[in-house]
Amino acid sequence: MITEHEILRLGHQGDGIASGPVYAAATLPGETVRGVLSGSHLTDIRIETPSPDRVQPPCRHAKSCGGCQLQHASDEFVAHWKQDIVALALEGQGLVAPMRTILTSPAQTRRRAVVSARRTKKGAMAGFHARGSDVIVEIPHCELVDPRLRGGLPLAEALASAGASRKGEISVTLTVTENGLDVAVTGGKPTDGPLEAALAQLAERFGVARLAWDGEVIAMRQPPVQHFGAASVTPPPGAFLQATPEGEAALLAGVREIVGDAERIVDLFAGCGTFSLPLAARAEVLAVEGDAGMIRALDQGWRQAQGLKKVTAIARDLFRRPLVPQELTGFDAAVLDPPRAGAEAQVAMLAESSLDRIAYVSCNPLTFARDARVLTGAGYRLAWVQVVDQFRWSSHIELVAAFFRTAVQESDVRPHL
Repeated sequence: MITEHEILRLGHQGDGIASGPVYAAATLPGETVRGVLSGSHLTDIRIETPSPDRVQPPCRHAKSCGGCQLQHASDEFVAHWKQDIVALALEGQGLVAPMRTILTSPAQTRRRAVVSARRTKKGAMAGFHARGSDVIVEIPHCELVDPRLRGGLPLAEALASAGASRKGEISVTLTVTENGLDVAVTGGKPTDGPLEAALAQLAERFGVARLAWDGEVIAMRQPPVQHFGAASVTPPPGAFLQATPEGEAALLAGVREIVGDAERIVDLFAGCGTFSLPLAARAEVLAVEGDAGMIRALDQGWRQAQGLKKVTAIARDLFRRPLVPQELTGFDAAVLDPPRAGAEAQVAMLAESSLDRIAYVSCNPLTFARDARVLTGAGYRLAWVQVVDQFRWSSHIELVAAFFRTAVQESDVRPHL
């Protein structure tokens, strides 16, 4: 049955929400829409009264591809919506903070993406899944990713033809590096001699820097180098990397401003050194990360770099074994960049520490707000929040936030320039 609805707001996943609740993809607040109601979701949607914030999606794949949720909304609308999500998350914890102007990465700058690929009767196909579906949509003209990633789609198809099971699909992580694409595949058939030979031939044919298959490096023509400050780092296959160079630069600028002239910094959930290594140009750094492979890459990058201060790299599970206040003694500032779950255990220890400044980088406003409440309850002041939108046209949100002890004034913190 066709029903009519007025969209009241957007949910955290980018769907329009009407009374009921009824969820309608690709709609905006204030719009009147008609469609077929299936449970709580509206399908076959027709926009009766469009919002003034509605725009023509810039990508020709927008209607079929599930990689982006918000291409139908103006940049100004999306910016305000993402800022409001963070503000509402803080409000839910009884907090308010000055919100700086959002920084949005340009189109075609995503340097890392995970595509799906599978065999077909006529060969293979690769792309993103359709929204809420396991159907793969080919994306040869994607406006989101770096054009060099689009160039990896034929490789993903070839990898599926060589090593995907008949009914399954593989996930192919493509990352832009200075020496070509870094490719990590999961979900494929177990390797044997013939498959390894075929994969090595594909790596050579497509000129990739490195090809890994379910964690095993099959071929490395050149190291897949990433630059963090003065250091060159070769991350392990599939390792975390900030999504865009512009987004990484914005987060790093915020972190540098917060730590200021700190001489000793502890970097928690340090990854491969996104913040640790640039900060080591001015300060000694203790870098702590749960993934041993990433921490080895960070340490090697520091050892091969010139002109950096001491970086001590430690592999440690900060969820189970957070640094306790005694271990944090002697540090001037902390950088915190946890995964979506936040850093509940580590934040509890930071709250008991004597650290003056904390730069909190987050990819989840809800867990960030939860942790912010703990820190402010322990005497820290949430000085400002900077939203960084490096997942353009998606519902994903990243931010960097400044926490200072009450006795520390923001004017007392001299940023590294």
